[in-house]
Amino acid sequence: MTIYNYTALKNNKDIVKGKIEANNLREARENIRALGFIPTKVEAEQQKNFAEAAAEKDVPLAKKGKITKLGLQDKIDFTSTLQILAQSGIPIIESLLFIENDAAKLKLRLVAQELRRQIMNGATFADTIARYPEQFGQIYIGLCKAGEDSGELEKTLERLLELLNKQAVIKSKVIGTLMYPIFVIVLAIIIILVMLMFVFPVFADMFDQMGKQLPWITATLMDIGVTLKTYWYLVPLGLGGAVFLISFLFKWQPTKRKIDEYVLKIPIISDLMQYSDFSNFIAVLQVAYDAGVPIVECLYLANLTLTNYVLQTRVVTATAKVQQGQHLSTALRTTRVMPKMILFMIATGEQSGRLGDMLMQATNFIDKKLDGIIDTMTKAIEPIMLIVIGGIVLTLALALYLPLFGSYMQ
Repeated sequence: MTIYNYTALKNNKDIVKGKIEANNLREARENIRALGFIPTKVEAEQQKNFAEAAAEKDVPLAKKGKITKLGLQDKIDFTSTLQILAQSGIPIIESLLFIENDAAKLKLRLVAQELRRQIMNGATFADTIARYPEQFGQIYIGLCKAGEDSGELEKTLERLLELLNKQAVIKSKVIGTLMYPIFVIVLAIIIILVMLMFVFPVFADMFDQMGKQLPWITATLMDIGVTLKTYWYLVPLGLGGAVFLISFLFKWQPTKRKIDEYVLKIPIISDLMQYSDFSNFIAVLQVAYDAGVPIVECLYLANLTLTNYVLQTRVVTATAKVQQGQHLSTALRTTRVMPKMILFMIATGEQSGRLGDMLMQATNFIDKKLDGIIDTMTKAIEPIMLIVIGGIVLTLALALYLPLFGSYMQ
């Protein structure tokens, strides 16, 4: 038998070191776990541990204590690799070492290196990522903390991966729905600018030779075209300013609150907003509840996914009522924005003691409902865009041909 030196975690926080005899490395890890420890480094006495060798690199990849911000796809890639390795029984430090050395993205390698360094200094995985709320988000941190405390970090990573993939799907669906009208609007703006700046000036001399007063629509568009062609530099400045202003209005809290209130009054847009928000809300609620997080904290984590201010405020009020002792379904009913089918499923789950299963069913229901809303919205957008484009073309055509029709009639 071979003697193995090991470093392990006791109670997820205390570092212990020792020696153990085993026939191979796998058996040594199993024996260490049997002692109630979580092995972080295991090596034969005559061998140098790979993780230790990596730690002795002359030039570190990342600055200590700093990691770059992770996008949604970055978190999916990171969590997917970590979950697969954890499911295979590989310790968290060795899993991070694998990501550090073999991840395709430099960003993930830097993150894994910094997390591994801090864990090797005695921190737990959940405590380490908790230092980076901007990179991982409170939902990710809270679920990992619950999973680590319950000893089910592997299952929690699997749930997190499903949640992140779900959020990516919803995001792509919403963006895909909005891409068509945005493309049409941008195309319409380009066509209008080209017509005003290059086409209308060509007809100006011909209209002047007629010696007659132009229709108001033609005169107005002619003046605008001449102004834009003379002060062409105002076009990019104006478009850039408009984009900046719109972005600012959607981010500035006073205007964002008004926009959020108004959006909930528009029929189809309101359904898209509510169901896309509540799809993430219920999914996080279900994952957190299955991970053993207290229901109030589940609501807090789920509320972080809501993007609409009105929905956020009402759910916060409902959370306070749950904290005071009200049933979850009763408290959520007072928000008057939660779909009735979801409330019924939650109430049934509470009464039957199967809240986790009913939250899963609610997630499936709301996803199907969201798909239907997106399909309806997509079908409704097409005729609206045709009307908009037709109106623009008609306006430009009238402006050009009304003077000609007037001259023929006289």
